[in-house]
Amino acid sequence: MGDHHGHTHPRIQRGRNWPGPWRKTPGRILGTSLVRLYQLTLSGFVGNSCRHLPTCSEYAHEAIARHGLWAGGWMGLFRILRCGPFGTHGIDRVPETLAARYLWFAPWRYWQIGKKRGDPEI
Repeated sequence: MGDHHGHTHPRIQRGRNWPGPWRKTPGRILGTSLVRLYQLTLSGFVGNSCRHLPTCSEYAHEAIARHGLWAGGWMGLFRILRCGPFGTHGIDRVPETLAARYLWFAPWRYWQIGKKRGDPEI
């Protein structure tokens, strides 16, 4: 059952979380492990109620994997806080890189990462 025409088929992503490459530092491993533990245990009890795509736990996993435990953890927390009944909704991707204004000692600025244009400034 080989491919008769020489076409390559895209590989189907089987996992729930971001499969991209990331540095396996202790903080990132700890953070992504805690998110994965939540996904395997408590997520089933909370239900499928996330208003975003990817879900908040998938977002937190990717944010921690890409940007480390400190920045990614704050991004995940603020994403969860935005997920309420009067919060944002829709597709909200983790940025590949962070702008220079997102400094490690000013974590409140991470709140603005997932905001849509036209939302009031903080």
